Amino acid sequence: MSNQAKARRIAVLGSRAVGKSSLVIQFCENHFVDSYYPTIENTFTKTIKYRGHEYVVEIMDTAGQDEYSILSSHHASSVNGYVLVYSIASRSSFDMIKIIRDKILDFTGLETVPCIIVGNKSDLNIQRQVTLEEGKELAQQWACPHIETSAKHNENVAKIFDMLIASIEKANNPPSEEKNACSVM
Repeated sequence: MSNQAKARRIAVLGSRAVGKSSLVIQFCENHFVDSYYPTIENTFTKTIKYRGHEYVVEIMDTAGQDEYSILSSHHASSVNGYVLVYSIASRSSFDMIKIIRDKILDFTGLETVPCIIVGNKSDLNIQRQVTLEEGKELAQQWACPHIETSAKHNENVAKIFDMLIASIEKANNPPSEEKNACSVM
């Protein structure tokens, strides 16, 4: 059955209170959760379409990471892609995603993993501590997409997951070199 939906597991990681749950709930349930209850761990499932294919996306909303909480191996082993979230109003949360990514690479033993850097809380521009340029520079270093979002205003939230699915598919199906090669006999 070629029309079968493809399953993808995505982990949403970042410091405490950067809006990981708000992003996931906005994406999966189309509403904004204003109050903050520390997340232990939740899993949400949503079917999304990308390039004519259906993907059943399992999104793990994780507890906030700090430099002491070690990423559990099940976050690293069975996950296809990572959403690394920081708050544009928190310099320390931006620094934290660098530590989290290093831990993911250590666990997986890979040099790169499909991920997207998300600067959340773009509605708090007046409290900005991390510039858009800094986010873009980090994304360039890591060769991954970067996007600024507002879970509160549902700005760019769905784009996070579209861009990440694109990165996962690119990593799983790298373009082959021979497609356009011609051989002269």
